[in-house]
Amino acid sequence: MSKARIKLVGDDINKINKFVDEVKDITEKLGVSLTGPIPMPTKKLRVTTRKSPDGEGKASWERFQMRIHKRLIDIEINERVLRKIMKIQIPSGINIEIKLI
Repeated sequence: MSKARIKLVGDDINKINKFVDEVKDITEKLGVSLTGPIPMPTKKLRVTTRKSPDGEGKASWERFQMRIHKRLIDIEINERVLRKIMKIQIPSGINIEIKLI
């Protein structure tokens, strides 16, 4: 049987977990094996800027950070499972990549 690898990337972990839960429900209902979600390392994007725009005054800094979360899911697929997964509402801010293995 063929497999599909689903890679989820986004900045909101709650949206990713919600999507993963929906995929789990589909696989349980249809009796298909599921491996994952496998958490990948979280990438932290950091930007440090100076508060004062003109350079006078005290040297105070603002630090901003954005975290990019990743998950991998492997599923044994057939046509019904793939159709159901494609019908799931994808939240904004999440990138989904599906590869057939």
